Amino acid sequence: MLGAIEAGGTKFICAVGTSEGELIERVQIDTNTPEETMPKVIRFFKKHSITAIGIGSFGPIDIQKTSPTYGQITSTPKKGWRNYPFVQTMQEAFQVPIEFNTDVNGAALGELMHGAAQGLDSCLYVTVGTGIGGGAIVRGQLVQGLSHPEMGHVPVQRHPEDTYKGKCPYHGDCVEGMAAGPAIEERWGISGKELSNRPEVWELEAYYLAQALVQYILILSPEKIILGGGVMKQPTLLPLVRNEVQRRLNGYVEIADITENIDQYIVSPKLQDDAGIVGALMLAKQALEKEL
Repeated sequence: MLGAIEAGGTKFICAVGTSEGELIERVQIDTNTPEETMPKVIRFFKKHSITAIGIGSFGPIDIQKTSPTYGQITSTPKKGWRNYPFVQTMQEAFQVPIEFNTDVNGAALGELMHGAAQGLDSCLYVTVGTGIGGGAIVRGQLVQGLSHPEMGHVPVQRHPEDTYKGKCPYHGDCVEGMAAGPAIEERWGISGKELSNRPEVWELEAYYLAQALVQYILILSPEKIILGGGVMKQPTLLPLVRNEVQRRLNGYVEIADITENIDQYIVSPKLQDDAGIVGALMLAKQALEKEL
């Protein structure tokens, strides 16, 4: 029995399941302060005899195991969570192996092992919601170096008719600052859910998202791109993104997956909203395998 945590900025999903990705029981817990949230998380897992835990967390987080702050959520603006010792708290409660990574890296792992990228060697998972983040797997391994990738903060070219300043407090008009859910709401004055009949909204959204995807394609060359998150549930958006990616690449990457079959290359998550929690379960599997 493995334990899995998908720790998001608004809610925690906690689950137990098997190494084959089967979810047996789950619970949703609001992300309040650590003092409110973590005792509920620990109580859920205490009901089960778990042998390892996988955590996919909102960030930024410290994933360098040699770092003195490994296992912490670092420079988040989320109240109470800055420098919170996530892994250490769970290890004190459960003396089992723990694997810790970003929520989007976990989702990428879930989609590679049990979802849209199953059977492939590489993939890219990008979530477009309250924020924008990406997790990449190359040659079967999660991409990370000094830290985890922060793909939501790549710079994008401003649309010539867009005067919106950008929502990101660090960079202004990075892709997250221009295209995440809060940016859509601030630019147009109402939430994205209420803008479904406004084609100009989604054309502009595709303009920014495609720029970021082109950068990822040119640098990482993933075998599959999976776009998840609440904003991507707008049904007209995915086709617009595919068309804009093709337009921007302009035939330079002359591979049939992009030039002819892009609807099978840039796709929605096969695991749908379970990509992150199944990925956390796969992180737990990795933690257990490292101990054996």
